[in-house]
Amino acid sequence: MKNKLVRLTLNGIEREVYCESRTTLLDFIRHDLGATGTHAGCEHGVCGACTVEVNGEIIRSCLMFACQADGAIIKTVEGFSKSGEMSDLQIAFKKHHALQCGFCTSGFLISAEDLLRKSPMPTDLEVREGLSGNLCRCTGYVGIIEAVLEVASTRTQAKGDKHA
Repeated sequence: MKNKLVRLTLNGIEREVYCESRTTLLDFIRHDLGATGTHAGCEHGVCGACTVEVNGEIIRSCLMFACQADGAIIKTVEGFSKSGEMSDLQIAFKKHHALQCGFCTSGFLISAEDLLRKSPMPTDLEVREGLSGNLCRCTGYVGIIEAVLEVASTRTQAKGDKHA
């Protein structure tokens, strides 16, 4: 029974979809809205695979009901690129082999982008702490940290070049 109309903006596109009041935002995003880049991992908010941005804050979509997102602006990994090209962070993840099976990658990308927005030039320790809520069983994290630090450096240099 789909009894609640949810209106939200997903990756820049306004959507209106009915759902059951007990539907998690994770299931709503994947099954009702078709954005399958967000993954279901532990479904307890521990692993970070379901991390999305809601109204500028990252959240675990498995811990939120879809009806709570009524009126929200949501960004998933599919919203990283407007043109279909990979973002600088996605390119760095690929370059540094910061993904293997790819299951955790979308959550890491959302979390890393949030970290870089809040701290444009983080230290190694800040990256480790900033991404500590995301779990990966394949990469050992080294490539992930290297990718985030490279993007931070590149973005900082680009901003410096614009001000020169």
